[in-house]
Amino acid sequence: MREDTGQYRRCRHCRRILPDQDGAGRPREFCGGACRQREWVFRQRAAELNLSDEELIVVRAELDALHDELYVLACAIEDAERDGSLAKDSSPQQVRDALRWIVDAAKPVIDPARLSPLRP
Repeated sequence: MREDTGQYRRCRHCRRILPDQDGAGRPREFCGGACRQREWVFRQRAAELNLSDEELIVVRAELDALHDELYVLACAIEDAERDGSLAKDSSPQQVRDALRWIVDAAKPVIDPARLSPLRP
């Protein structure tokens, strides 16, 4: 966690939380060599296509899949809230079941393997 902002440092490419860094040296920007390489490729492709830092190319099928996964996650949260599974008087088993449902719905959304390189 960064002491100046209270936020976790994240990989510049996949956004995973980076471990705390002990000792001297430059702060890590990537979780590994693969992310560093992918980010380099992304920057090269963006330069070829004259894209600014604010622009991004996304394959429509991947964007649609992400929207679907976010909808499933939102429904899981809504279901847990509506069922009262997360209420103060819920049993521990009800809370575990609700959280398991929410976590299962969130896994596809946070899967870094789904990231693909920019395409022309």
